[in-house]
Amino acid sequence: MKKRISLILFLLMFASVMIFLASCGNNEADDEVSEGTVRVLNVYNWGEYISDGSLGSYDTNAEFEAWYNSTHKDKVKVIYTTYATNEDMYAKISSGAGTYDVIIPSDYMIQKMAKEGLLLDFDVAADIPNYEYIEDAYKGLLYDPDQRYSVPYTYGMTGIIYNTTMIDEEDAALESWGLLWNEKYRGKILQFNNPRDGFGSAMYYMNLDVNSKDPAVWRKALDKLLEQKPYVQAYVSDEIFNKMISGSAAAAPYYAGDYITMVDQNENLGFYYPTEGTNVFVDAMCIPKSARYPDLAKEYINFMLSEEAAVANAIYIGYASPNRLVKESEEYLDEMGEEAYEILYQLTGDEANVNYSFDPVYYSFDDDTQELVNSLWENLKTESAIEPWVHVVSGVIVVSLLAFGIYTVYIKKKRSRHYRMRDRAAAKAKKGVRG
Repeated sequence: MKKRISLILFLLMFASVMIFLASCGNNEADDEVSEGTVRVLNVYNWGEYISDGSLGSYDTNAEFEAWYNSTHKDKVKVIYTTYATNEDMYAKISSGAGTYDVIIPSDYMIQKMAKEGLLLDFDVAADIPNYEYIEDAYKGLLYDPDQRYSVPYTYGMTGIIYNTTMIDEEDAALESWGLLWNEKYRGKILQFNNPRDGFGSAMYYMNLDVNSKDPAVWRKALDKLLEQKPYVQAYVSDEIFNKMISGSAAAAPYYAGDYITMVDQNENLGFYYPTEGTNVFVDAMCIPKSARYPDLAKEYINFMLSEEAAVANAIYIGYASPNRLVKESEEYLDEMGEEAYEILYQLTGDEANVNYSFDPVYYSFDDDTQELVNSLWENLKTESAIEPWVHVVSGVIVVSLLAFGIYTVYIKKKRSRHYRMRDRAAAKAKKGVRG
């Protein structure tokens, strides 16, 4: 009887615990959310990649909160954090180190994360009404052909930002990646601090396939980056803003949209797309599969495509927008100006890559290639920035010492043999005398 009572009590306690846990779980539907409930939406984005209210600009996250809180019975609070590279974001999501509701990766990273089951699969066109404002040219691209994982946010190309007071006019006029390998600017060159773009700069310069699976191709690119390393002041991400705006560096590879932001604060900066070819990219809004509030994330993404938010963000961050409401906006055209608009929209990806023999868009690597690229990048970062002539001289010294060592051993052996022969001859002579 006692055993039966104990079992009943145990089952009642277990049921109570399960009901409690269920009540604490994620509950998405609006009709199941209690009035006044505050939900936290975690947004994970690149640095300097949203209009944030600074300097009197439109505060995107605050405006979303105000709109949502006035139109829904529950409330939302946006927690906004940033990352420096796609790889940093991927490491956090894939390891489960953080839970986020909205992320904004680049095309190749979207492809990789979708393959690995890290992104929410949903009907983008049906669930995001404002998706209709995205131009058709940016829908159904290779990284998301069925439009199941992403909503385009920006697009653009990589170019060279340089200081016109520090770089000779004739060097800039070449419009080449070679500027970043020019010994004349030793210690004044910046380089990307991520393997995809870092290797990319060398591979476009050398006309190598940025999506190659051949280890020999990647080692050629590594050799080129090692050749550049003595001239590099720093490998950077968001630090480029301070360095180029302040004039502490002369040239850097970076995204066209960021040049638009920087030149507003330093009129001595110039920009060009390298004639050898360059990366063409799309950054898009996605929902991680581990998101706590996917329905709330969809509301946020849809809001980002609304005219006021889309125009404000495009003006603030300086990147090209795939949203037709932005391009049709007189406010946007007035704010950007002719030079910025020309840099962002006049040259197509195909036109910028007429001299490049391969597809300039980054694709997701297979596991073996990814491991190789990461390993080679670590080799680059850990390799001492010693001048090439030092390696040559060191090699000559090593060879000389080795030769001297061999010669010394040879002489010692020769002398030893000579002494042994002399001793044997002396012994024979002595024996003859005794006889």
